[in-house]
Amino acid sequence: MGIIEGRPAPAFDLDDQNGDKVSSKDLKGSRVLLYFYPRDDTPGCTKEACGFRDLQEKISAHGVRIFGISPDNPGKHLKFIDKYDLNFTLLCDPEKNVMRKFEAFGEKMMYGKKTQGVIRSTVLMDADGKISKHWRRVQKAAEHPKKVLEFLDKLNT
Repeated sequence: MGIIEGRPAPAFDLDDQNGDKVSSKDLKGSRVLLYFYPRDDTPGCTKEACGFRDLQEKISAHGVRIFGISPDNPGKHLKFIDKYDLNFTLLCDPEKNVMRKFEAFGEKMMYGKKTQGVIRSTVLMDADGKISKHWRRVQKAAEHPKKVLEFLDKLNT
């Protein structure tokens, strides 16, 4: 079926950086931003995370909760959060099952070669758990958080 705007988002249950379970069913009633990224503490992923950190207050003013999702384990997430003073939750998807559900893992081009990997992408869900917006293949990680905020600003005007 795929990720289609206006349709319900896939259900998920993942551990956060503290090892606590985060379930999509517990997030109903909140707008949720899930951004998928390859790995903690790499240049592009760090720029994107710090962008969301810096805009977190403005994004949350739109009633949106931010969650970053990568294959990293809780320990790596905690180090990443501490190193860059991140102010949102990071979720662990080591088997990449949730990433597959959200079309954030699969074939991609890397350095001119086809490979399997994490596809940098973002999904905005409404309070009912439906997809409001899907950024399928984010090209410029550093600029992406600003683009998300611009979309939210337009959506709420």
